[in-house]
Formats: sequence, structure tokens, C-alpha cells
Amino acid sequence: METQIVPSGACVIGKQKDVRLEAFLGTCVGLILWDQEANLGGLLHILLPEATGTDIAFQPETYASTGVPLFIQAMIEAGASIDRLKASVAGGAMVGPVSDEDLFLNIGGRTTEVVQAILDENGIPVNRAETGGYFSCKLTLNLNDLKIGIEPIHKFVVDLPETDHEKPTPADIDNAIQQVRPIPQIALKIIRMIQDDDCTMSEIGEEVRQEQVVSAKTINLCNSAQFSLKSRVGSIDHALVLLGEKRLLMLVVSASLETIYSESSQGYSLCKGGIFQHALGTAILSGELAEFTGRSDPDIAYTAGLLHDIGKIPLDQYMTSAAPYFYRAAHEEGAELCNMEKERFNITHPEAGALLGERWTLADNLIDTIRHHHRPEEATVDKDLVTLVYLADLLMSRFRVDHEFERLNTDKIDKSLKRVGLSPDHFPIIVDRIPRSIFQYSQTTG
Repeated sequence: METQIVPSGACVIGKQKDVRLEAFLGTCVGLILWDQEANLGGLLHILLPEATGTDIAFQPETYASTGVPLFIQAMIEAGASIDRLKASVAGGAMVGPVSDEDLFLNIGGRTTEVVQAILDENGIPVNRAETGGYFSCKLTLNLNDLKIGIEPIHKFVVDLPETDHEKPTPADIDNAIQQVRPIPQIALKIIRMIQDDDCTMSEIGEEVRQEQVVSAKTINLCNSAQFSLKSRVGSIDHALVLLGEKRLLMLVVSASLETIYSESSQGYSLCKGGIFQHALGTAILSGELAEFTGRSDPDIAYTAGLLHDIGKIPLDQYMTSAAPYFYRAAHEEGAELCNMEKERFNITHPEAGALLGERWTLADNLIDTIRHHHRPEEATVDKDLVTLVYLADLLMSRFRVDHEFERLNTDKIDKSLKRVGLSPDHFPIIVDRIPRSIFQYSQTTG
């Protein structure tokens, strides 16, 4: 059966097709409507309860208040009867660990309330609802038989038997860090030029063209859903015309680091390449937040977001065997990732990442971000930069939940928002400004 991923802000309707619709839900809410007699069903993936009135382009399917009525009308136009429609609702989770200061937690709850109110107004009964809670889930609809599924994203890991696992020694960790392949020199050169705000394509363009692997990966990244360019890129020169120097250089760095991030789907990742995809999304969002708040250079914020999880590279081999423990501790105790890493590995991925950053001779502000991105209040070099990456990381872990296992401590979110000039009222606005390209998937998978 063909699988089609329905991203946030999208709706898919179909009839008797050998297609399975899927939506990965954290704080987002998924709504399925179906008419058994008409053999018709559809899935809507909702980001927020209502529009925030910002200057971004209005996409009605993104919001419950506008998307659900449009979804109902589209179902009727496709052949469904309002009297026969039934619904299933999932998502709207808190996605812990949680605290009294989790200012964003009501977003999912409010979205669910708006969805339910509109369904009630239209007399559409809810056949199944699994909303709220603390964990992300996958909502599925098979269009050929209208069979619906709701299951935890991490279920496959939780069900695995836990194997004996010895804590790695400091020597083991040091050896794992030493075994990480060196950062490509072209990426290191660009990162240093960005720090000095003296970054031009003319100085390194020829190097990019000569690095065939990096060049090919850069072109592939240009053509990926995350950057959704209007025309397909065929060469570095073509990309330069479409993107401009600064943005292309960011993609060169990203493509260079893709070769370093682990490709496994057994440890931190929930899918092949999940660590890199999470890092790339965090980078894009860090740059957007830097521009929105004016508290950091967007290029530096992008770079810091891209590098924030490099400590997972040497630890991923240990995470693979310990994954069942991590997922059970998260489900049963609501434990935070760094606390579990410290207990199991004697080191956290921010600490391991800082050691790797020092080995790569990264700038102090980047190492500071890597070391403190889970606890920005402890930053010592550039708290604004670290805070922006923390917020971007938090948003990615709540609204794009299918890439990797990530549980951040959120008890300092109030202070983090204030640190960069934001208030609790800004949080929905920040969510609304997440670039929609971050939510995009390939049209089909598997």
C-alpha cells in the first residue's frame, strides 16, 4: 500500500484508493472525516486553533477555526453526506516533560476544543478520540477500507526487549568522539567566515564546485521540500542565481554536515537521517527567530541550530542498544533526555557535542550553544543565541515529532521567552511563523 504523509496545514481526501494517509502529531491535532456509504474519507492536519493575525501568508487549513469548516465542505462536495459523516480526532498532546511554566501546552488543548465545537455545530459524531496526554502519535487512514489507526510514534521501541547495557567509560566516549569524521574544511571555512561577517561565494565558489560530493548534496538540498524553490536546481551556479550568496553558503554548510550525522534509525532517530533532518529544521527556525526578535545574526543562528545536536553523533551507537530504556523512562517517568543520558552514559549529548566542537575548533559562541541548548540560562558567551536555538529546538520537538527522540526540560521557558524580548502571548505567533517548508514531506514514502 502506498503511504502519503499529510503535513501540518494540509488536507487530503480520497475514495477507494490503495493509499494510507498518515499524520505525525505532537501538539498538532489530526482530524479524520469519513462517510462509509460513499466510501469517502479524508485527513486534516491542524497546527493552531485560530490565525494569529501576523503578516505571514494566510493558509486556512493551518487553523482549526477555518480549516475544519473547509474540510467538511470539501467532503460534501466530493460526495459525502453531512448526515453520514463521522469523525476521529487525535493529537493535541503536551509532549512532556511538563511543568507549570509550560506556556505552550494549551495550544493543543485549545485546538482540540475548537475542532470539537465545530463538529458539534454540524452534528458530526466523534467515533474515536485520543487527544491530550504527554506523547506524540501517528494517525492513519486507509482509503481503500476507511480503517483508522492511532498509535504512539515510539511504540516500536517501547515494545523491544531491553538488553544488558554497560555504561561507556570516559575512555569509550573519548574514543567515540575521536572516531567522528572531521568536519569538511569547506564547511569550517564558511562557518568562520560567517562569524566574521565576511562571507562571499566568490572566495570559495571554486572549492564548492571541486567538492563533488558536497556539491551534489547541496543541489539535492536545494531541491528538497524544506527549501521548496519554485524551479528545480541543476548546478551550483544555478543555485547561486536563485538563492543568493549567503543562503547558498548556508546550504553548503548543511550539505557538508549531512555526511557526518548518523543515518541510523535505531538510536536517537525515528527515521533514517532523523538527527540531520531535526538539525536542519532547527537551523531554519533558529534563523527565522533571530530575524523576528532581532537578538542575533540570522546566519549565525542558523549555523548554531545546525550544530546544536552534534553530540548525538558519537553517542548514537550507545543510544541504539539503550533505546528501550530511554523510551520506557520517558513514558513511565516523564524523564528529560539529558538526565537519562547522564545516568546511562555518564555524559550528555550537549557535553559530548561541546567536546567535539572544541576538537573542530569552532567559535566560542557556537560551542556555548552546543553545550547549553537544553539549559540556556547556563550559557556564558551569548545567552540570546543559545536561547533562540533552545526555542527552535523546543518547537521542532513539539510540532515536527517524527524525526527523532527529544525531550527538553521546559521549566525555564518563561525566562527564555523574556530573554529574547517575547511574552507568553507571543508563543502562538512564533508557532504561526514556523516556515511551512519545515513541515513538508515527500509526497509518498515507503
